[in-house]
Amino acid sequence: MEHFRIRGGLPLSGTIHISGAKNAALPTCVASLLTDDPVSIDRVPHLRDVRTILSTISSLGKQVTRRGHTVEIVSGGRIDYEAQAQFVQQMRASFLVLGPLVARLGRAVVPLPGGCRIGARPVDLHLRGLRALGAEVKEEGSRVMVTAKRLRGARISLPTPSVGATEQIMMSAALASGETAVQNASWEPEVEDLAQLLVKMGSEIEHRDGTLFIQGRSDLHGARHAVIPDRMEAGTYLLAGAITRGAISVTGVIPEHLRSLLSLLEETGGDIDRTEDSVSITMNRRPRPLSVKTAPYPGFPTDLQSPLVVLLATADGMSTVEERIFENRFTYARDLQRMGAIIEVSGCVATITGVQELHPVQASAPDIRAGAALVLAALAADGESTISNLTQIDRGYEAMEEKLSSVGAQIERIG
Repeated sequence: MEHFRIRGGLPLSGTIHISGAKNAALPTCVASLLTDDPVSIDRVPHLRDVRTILSTISSLGKQVTRRGHTVEIVSGGRIDYEAQAQFVQQMRASFLVLGPLVARLGRAVVPLPGGCRIGARPVDLHLRGLRALGAEVKEEGSRVMVTAKRLRGARISLPTPSVGATEQIMMSAALASGETAVQNASWEPEVEDLAQLLVKMGSEIEHRDGTLFIQGRSDLHGARHAVIPDRMEAGTYLLAGAITRGAISVTGVIPEHLRSLLSLLEETGGDIDRTEDSVSITMNRRPRPLSVKTAPYPGFPTDLQSPLVVLLATADGMSTVEERIFENRFTYARDLQRMGAIIEVSGCVATITGVQELHPVQASAPDIRAGAALVLAALAADGESTISNLTQIDRGYEAMEEKLSSVGAQIERIG
């Protein structure tokens, strides 16, 4: 089985250029279904999840061409209204094709999605939004069937600011008749990035006071767009620098998107420097403990929770981390405990008592972010570790071993 072999205990030092954001690239690729005109997307990372979404779009009838980090999606003829299970069940983001298909074709059949096993992550908010827009929704076994002569604008209130539901509703409403207002909409940077592409395609979208307004159009046109930098990748590598007591710079980033993480890193004792498009951290001491709660943007992101816990596992004192987004996100704690970390998990709260050092481990990545956390823990441990199930890590991190090697990590992909 393919795995990383990591010899840890070395401080990392150097500069890593950050790729385009996976969580922005996926919905922007899906948005190409809203038009027959060409849609060109730049800064698209080479990731397993991106390959899955492009395969999904291609199977629906689009013609997809990739050159380096640029993807061009054009009309390949007739668009199919039914998505194939082999793609959608690999990844939750593939479920986003549902709204654009019914908005364009008047009907859609999409299997229920798969992806990381980090919680229930139901799609009922997606379906509630489509029903509010006038669609008839039927669930039959493992499939969802949606029909509508034409979607119509509506006022929709989300009980929680769901990223996926907001993106689904926004793309659907872009071709609806009239205005849609989504209260308590998510406005994560990746959602805003999708909105910017839709505006380039002819949509009229405004976000104010927590409400998202979409003025529907009868059709949209093509556009060119570059996705934003990946704040989760940037945060992971900044944490790698802190965990190994090193000095790491990440470039090609939007520092404002990292504000909550940078504030916490400063609290732990890290020295942070920012420029217009880069962030650097230097950590030369045991980190100070923290009390942290994950929250929607601009709060601390759930996707960086597990790498942060690795840092706190070696803090000088007791920390608490409360996971408020996904209920099953502490599955990696058992592997950290095998590495000598003192972690107690009770419900959605982890209590971490810092230790002086971590020990090597043989472990399997349970999901994208937990896999990255185990890699970071292995980099801090003095000795040789192996991290397997790299298909999970490859879903969210472009060339992780190459980027870490460039800053002094002893890491290689085996198998």
